[in-house]
Amino acid sequence: MERKKTRKIMVGNVPVGGDSPISVQSMTNTITKDINSTINQIRGLEEAGCHIVRSAITDIEDAMSIRKIKKNIKIPFIADIQYDYKLAIAAVENGADCLRINPGNIGSEIRVKEVINACKERKVPIRIGVNSGSVKKEYLEKYQGVNADSMVESALEHVRLVESLGYEEIKISLKASNVPLTIETYKKISEKVDYPLHLGVTEAGPVWKGTIKSSIGMGSLLSMGIGDTIRVSLTGNPVEEVKVGREILRSLDLLDEGVEIISCPTCGRTKIQLIKLVEEAEERLKPIKKPIKVAIMGCPVNGPGEAREADIGIAGGKGEGLLFKKGKAYKKVKEEFLLDELLKEIENL
Repeated sequence: MERKKTRKIMVGNVPVGGDSPISVQSMTNTITKDINSTINQIRGLEEAGCHIVRSAITDIEDAMSIRKIKKNIKIPFIADIQYDYKLAIAAVENGADCLRINPGNIGSEIRVKEVINACKERKVPIRIGVNSGSVKKEYLEKYQGVNADSMVESALEHVRLVESLGYEEIKISLKASNVPLTIETYKKISEKVDYPLHLGVTEAGPVWKGTIKSSIGMGSLLSMGIGDTIRVSLTGNPVEEVKVGREILRSLDLLDEGVEIISCPTCGRTKIQLIKLVEEAEERLKPIKKPIKVAIMGCPVNGPGEAREADIGIAGGKGEGLLFKKGKAYKKVKEEFLLDELLKEIENL
């Protein structure tokens, strides 16, 4: 796939757009002013591989908390603002690395200008976010409802306003909960601007269903070369969002980070406890950040061949298994020792 070339902006120390790697974002679900809870959740997201985090800023206490939160985390912090331009300014003054705003609900152009001036002073980028539920009434009427045209026009109006104030450190999101609408909308905006795009299927739902919707929506766009940073929106622990986001990127060869496990679905030839083995392997391999492909296969008939491109793996037998590298078996191990031996060999890699 050929990725669309967009402008590059910096969100803290993470580049977004241009030829930068596609980053994975998440959003805390703590009360931001509960500083310890927010820090602890962000650290969990960092451990899961999150590149950028966002938190809701609902009052001045939330905004003032950003400074302390930033001192205790490693990844860039985005302040999510609705309606109150003073909170946007306070968030920037307290160290936010980026703002998520909808300029249309901030207020008059004078207020938007004040926010832009604060961002200019510190070179803090702005994510212009339009969801299917926040399309301007005039565009709903003009385009007869919520659709790709009305969403894109709403976003472009906000973009033109920020540009008119002399600022172009912008990224754009156009999210809908409907997957085909999400895909169509991002395709349209991608043809009209070269700003980096933040992908997402908003309000995707609980973890299982939301994972499927997000994977289809964002995976389709990414396979077209569209998208510079992603956030999976799930009702649950935000760590799950990061895990899903990373797997979406890895499945398209857009993330070269951490362990990729290849495993078979099992069948009547499987004579070891493969499902348990895979679950344990997944947990124990989490701390490894280097890009390694590990295959855990149920039988010696097809296992090594099917996983020939893996760096290392297991092919199960009856109460035992073969360890193999690049499709070639080199060591037979009893079932109870298979995982320990595999981990030793991975350390040697």
